[in-house]
Amino acid sequence: MKSTTVKLVLTLPVLAVLTACIPSPEDLETTPVKVQTPKGEVTCQLYRQDRVTWDRAINYPATKMTVPEADAYCRQEGQRRLK
Repeated sequence: MKSTTVKLVLTLPVLAVLTACIPSPEDLETTPVKVQTPKGEVTCQLYRQDRVTWDRAINYPATKMTVPEADAYCRQEGQRRLK
C-alpha cells in the first residue's frame, strides 16, 4: 500500500505539468468568419492555421442545413485558408 501511495504522489505532479502544456481548442480560436453557402450564411469558428479538424459552425441556417453539413463548410473554409 505504501509503495502505491508513493508512486501516486510522484506521478501526480508530472501529470499536472503535462496537462498544462496541452492547449485546449479555446486557446487556439481565431476571430469567427462568415462563409456564404448555397443554403445561406454560416459563421465558422476556425482554429489553428495548420489544423482544420476542430473547425466548426457556430451559427448557420438551421432550417436549411444540419450541424454536420454546416461544420463541413467550415472545415472546407479552413482547408481553403490552409492553401
